[in-house]
Amino acid sequence: MEIINRRKRMSSVARKIRREQDRTIGLVPTMGALHEGHLSLVREARRMCDVVVVSVFVNPTQFGPDEDFRRYPRDLTKDTALLTDYNVDYIFAPPAEEIYPRNFSTYINVEGLSDQMEGVSRPGHFRGVATVVTILLNVVRPDFTFFGQKDAQQAVIIKRMVRDLAFDTEVIVLPTVREDSGLAMSSRNLYLSSEEQQSATVIHRALSKAKEAFKDGERSANRLTEIVRSTIEAEPRARVDYVNISDSETLEKLEKLDDRPTLIAVAVYFGKTRLIDNTILNSGKKKDAVTLTKA
Repeated sequence: MEIINRRKRMSSVARKIRREQDRTIGLVPTMGALHEGHLSLVREARRMCDVVVVSVFVNPTQFGPDEDFRRYPRDLTKDTALLTDYNVDYIFAPPAEEIYPRNFSTYINVEGLSDQMEGVSRPGHFRGVATVVTILLNVVRPDFTFFGQKDAQQAVIIKRMVRDLAFDTEVIVLPTVREDSGLAMSSRNLYLSSEEQQSATVIHRALSKAKEAFKDGERSANRLTEIVRSTIEAEPRARVDYVNISDSETLEKLEKLDDRPTLIAVAVYFGKTRLIDNTILNSGKKKDAVTLTKA
């Protein structure tokens, strides 16, 4: 496994793999602080692709001025040790000036899809996400790029961007990985106290209640929203940012649910820590979560 810090070096290596070796490349974009959710993406990339590249870059442009960029967990040594066990070929871990050189002034904005949910709560967030993913795709030129369903809106936006800008990559979205408690795995879980971790399990319980209500015939988005909101608000440590019900592909907000796949997405504060999660209704045979059972 090689750790690459320079953009030109990563481009050169990837070009050689594609042109001279005719092998497929899988890219797993991360901000580090790796957990089982990330590793599930790495395993699938290893299964599907000849060469696996994991990027580790805490992207400053997707953080707002009052967000946690400076305290976001960073431990490349630990991340590298984890990835060694998964036969990763390259870690691309550039400094900020390699991704955003001096006088950088070009940004990507996916209109419409970026203007709701996380886009409302975190203005400019998806401009930063779309821009850094564009740079990574141009540098690595992967055949497949892997994301997690936990960041559902992000996955929809990246898929649209790849389609609209004709990137030659296929976006693979894999199920959310959860703790035994149902809490979706996230690097930000490290911020939670043990009491807050326990309280945060209410998110998955609330989404599960809405899913059960849907199975029992409830089709009103307002009533399903209220089920989720009231369940979460019954937990004293929780503060709801939003509950949103929309078409899972277009993010069109729905009033009455039908047979199309439907996304219920939430964002909730526990103390200063903000967590997101979601579930898909009418997902057919697809599962929207994988539970990690601890040994």
